[in-house]
Amino acid sequence: MKPLTVIGFLGSTLDASKFGPSRWNKWRPTVGLTMHPDLRVDRFILLHGTPHGRLAGYVADDIASVSPETRVERRKLDFVDPWDFEEVYGKLLDFARAEPFDPEAEDYLVHITTGTHVAQICLFLLTEARYLPGRLLQTQPDRGIVNPAGTWNTIDLDLSRYDSIATRFAAASAESASFLKSGIDTHNAAFNRMIDEIERVALRSKAPVLLMGPTGAGKSLLARRIYELKRLKHQIAGPFVEVNCAT
Repeated sequence: MKPLTVIGFLGSTLDASKFGPSRWNKWRPTVGLTMHPDLRVDRFILLHGTPHGRLAGYVADDIASVSPETRVERRKLDFVDPWDFEEVYGKLLDFARAEPFDPEAEDYLVHITTGTHVAQICLFLLTEARYLPGRLLQTQPDRGIVNPAGTWNTIDLDLSRYDSIATRFAAASAESASFLKSGIDTHNAAFNRMIDEIERVALRSKAPVLLMGPTGAGKSLLARRIYELKRLKHQIAGPFVEVNCAT
């Protein structure tokens, strides 16, 4: 099994507590996730701002007491405005690009329970784009009982691993292809491949689509169907404008 590295923000509110024994009666997500016997964390990259340096050190010490095998690496990451999406995304992107990730040698979990909502969104986007090459990690407190460890679960953004979701995507794609063919089922393999390709390109790109073919081949009808499909998917607005460029 490869060693596991967790990347996450210090929770300036959720991880904070009185510096006394009573703190162990409170769920603190950063400390709690290292208390699970079924989640061995070998390295924790703890992101925090300069004003929370003392809290970060305190949390790192508590992690060392409950999980001595976990190496905590504190990284200062300061924001002028932690709610500014552009600034937070940019600095997290710089962090991700500078970090020597090695997915073949390590597994990575990105903790999205702590940090501002903006930071959580940015972590999600960077994980989805594979700048952070891992899975998402969610933690939460146990309901109704005192359990400082709380509970945890992971989310793999590779949706192909979820059979029910993959099935729904396949059904939606087939529905879109059928829409482009005006509901006419055809066994012409070349035509079906062309429609499938047009469906993928039309829904995944905002670039113009050039349809070529002889007069009477159905280009105008297909163009209208592409427009209607993109409008159904809320990708475009406004009326369809047909211009006859014949000379």
